[in-house]
This record gives sequence, structure tokens and C-alpha cells, in this order.
Amino acid sequence: MFKWIKPIAAIATVSLVFGASAGNSAGLTVFAAASLKESLDEQARKFEGETGTSIVVSYGSSNALAKQIEAGAPADVFISADLEWMDYLDGRKLLAPGSRANLLSNRLVLIASASSRSTLKIGPGFALAAALGADKLAMANPDSVPAGKYGKQALETLGVWASVEKKVARTENVRVALTLVSRGEAPLGIVYATDALAERNVRIVDTFAESSHPAIVYPVAIVAANRSISAKRFVDYLRSTPARVIWERYGFAPAP
Repeated sequence: MFKWIKPIAAIATVSLVFGASAGNSAGLTVFAAASLKESLDEQARKFEGETGTSIVVSYGSSNALAKQIEAGAPADVFISADLEWMDYLDGRKLLAPGSRANLLSNRLVLIASASSRSTLKIGPGFALAAALGADKLAMANPDSVPAGKYGKQALETLGVWASVEKKVARTENVRVALTLVSRGEAPLGIVYATDALAERNVRIVDTFAESSHPAIVYPVAIVAANRSISAKRFVDYLRSTPARVIWERYGFAPAP
């Protein structure tokens, strides 16, 4: 049963084209949270192979992508890493009515480099500041980026945010935080579990209790300005059983 459980800034937003240029009006443009990269790349390839519809995927932080859509960027489908930025577009009538659905969920983890010997255990008042010493905690910007907001909320719940706030290396999306840890530029970081699984140069030190932060939900919707039959078919595919098998393989769980 399916249970779903170089400048660094250069990786902030990446566009991939499967079989066609970005200007191909017959294809789809998908704006998606950076943490979806490997799994959504595979989904796009599979969908294109089955339908012949070319897909351009642009990855970045959910807040930046939502703002781009608001400014008129030609996206057909948007997948956010939290409900807030989908609500932002929904409230501005920028989503196709009835197209929105909760797609995936994830877990939040503390990571270190693969060679690290850290045995830090997450819990109320845990010694995160002491473990960091004079070094930085890598995490997405907690003021705007979903992964960072979840991380801050978890640390506040556990009573340690005040002790580490000034030690945070704020990145533009979660994948940049992942890269800082993988390169050894930060000893510890907070990312999604699926990010840690995608990077062999990091390891999970411990997992945050789901009760320490709001549920991590990835909603998907069709953008009102560019709605098409192909967009609906792609969203339907992403919610299908064959797609779920792929999501599961990359560590995603079903939306609650």
C-alpha cells in the first residue's frame, strides 16, 4: 500500500526544458519550490514522454515565485512549499477556480556534513547554540521562505531560537542552505528531509517533531492567466497513483 511518508546563488532558481525551448507556446511552464527539484524533474520527464507536452520547470523559493506570478510571469502551474504563498495568490484571484489541491507533505530535519560526528538530539532547550559555537546555522530566510519559517517556528517552540537567531546564515531558498552544509561552509543546517536525501554529502542528525511546527504542506494550482487543458492534465497526473510512486521514492508523504 502506498503510504507516502561557482557562486552559490546560481542554484537559487533553475529552469529546465524537457524537449523544447521555454518559448514553446504548446508546452507548460511550471513554477515550483526548490525542494521539489529531483522528484519533479522525473515527473516532468515521465509526463512529457507519455503526452508529448513539453515542460519548463523553474525552481526557487515559494515567496519569490509567487511574487513573479503576481507580476505577470507566464507560469501555468504553481507548486508552493507552504499554504501561505498559495493563499497569497488565491487572495488576489490569480489561481484558476477549483484547481487548487494539497499535493504533498514533508518533514523538517537538522543536518550536518556527511563526515560530521555530531550526535545532537532535538528537544526542548537542546544545545544548538553550543554545538554551533562561533559558526553559522544554515537555513532559508525565516522571514519569508517556507523552510526557514518552519525552522524558526520549530526552534521557537523548543525554546532555542533566541540563542541562535544571530548565528543564522539566511539563504534565499532551502537548497542554498543545503549546499552550505554540503560544502562544509556551515556545520549544521535546517532543511526538509527530502533535501537531505538528495545530497550525499550531508546526513540527518535528527528530525524535528511534527508538533514543533505547522504541517509542511505543498499545494498545487493552475495559474488563472495561463490555464489550459494541458495544465489540468499535468496537475491531475501529479495527483495520480503512478506519480505517487515517484513522490514516495524521493521521500515525500501525502498531504494531510
